[in-house]
Amino acid sequence: MSDFWSIWIIVLTVVSIGGITWILFANRKTTAVSEDQTTGHEYDGITELDNPLPAWWFYMFVFTILWGIGYLIFYPGMGKFAGLLHWTQVEQHQQRTGAAEEKYRVIRDGYLALPVEEIAIDPAVRKMGMRLFQNNCAQCHGADAKGSLGFPNLADGEWLYGGSPEAIKASINDGRQAAMPGWRDIIGDDGVLDVTAYLLSLQGETQDAAKTTAGEKVFQTYCVACHGAEAGGNQALGAPSLKDGIWLYGGSPEQIRQSVGVGRSGLMPAHKEMLNEAKIHILAAYVYGLSQ
Repeated sequence: MSDFWSIWIIVLTVVSIGGITWILFANRKTTAVSEDQTTGHEYDGITELDNPLPAWWFYMFVFTILWGIGYLIFYPGMGKFAGLLHWTQVEQHQQRTGAAEEKYRVIRDGYLALPVEEIAIDPAVRKMGMRLFQNNCAQCHGADAKGSLGFPNLADGEWLYGGSPEAIKASINDGRQAAMPGWRDIIGDDGVLDVTAYLLSLQGETQDAAKTTAGEKVFQTYCVACHGAEAGGNQALGAPSLKDGIWLYGGSPEQIRQSVGVGRSGLMPAHKEMLNEAKIHILAAYVYGLSQ
């Protein structure tokens, strides 16, 4: 905060408190001004009285003014003045989160020493893991972990990069970067249509025989390096199986053509800087348990 704005806040605060105090005392009275104790205003049969403010009410206002002045002496509120106690909300937050972290660290470290497969069935771990998931993962994968278009389902037992505890922890720790290149410029529009027909035929859908045969040739030329000769995918590369009926970006003809022609790009952010090792271990156990 600049000196100008600091002085501005201080002056404005002092003038406001002084003005409120003056108004309070300048308008104080202990006896009624008029003999009939009314202001002379009457509306709809209701007369406005002119009785003095009760003493307890007046002193309540005085107390709040004194309390406000005391607060501004001990706590920040007057520009750059930090207050005699030098209190900050950041420091208080750090103290409280540090105390909570220390309180639960022993519990988490105990689980960290156990295998993911073992703690995945522990109700307490599942409860903690669910909270971690809701706070860090549900925004993309959904509250039920079943994903949506472009975000994989974590509860179906199908994994792009593997569903072992080690693979899940690696995904959470370091994240994943997926890239499906677009092939329209290489195989042309006809090639995109042919590959689409071939992929749909792998799902048991009836397609034009000529297009299916041509699409298989294109697939074997350009796609097997990632998806395999049988289109079963490759977890080491994060290349999905194209014959199991599970589609990350949709399995309609239009969506498949979009994936083949234009390509897809996905990013799973790394969480090792946001969550400590014990929390990642518990979160991995929760995710692992969803598909078991």
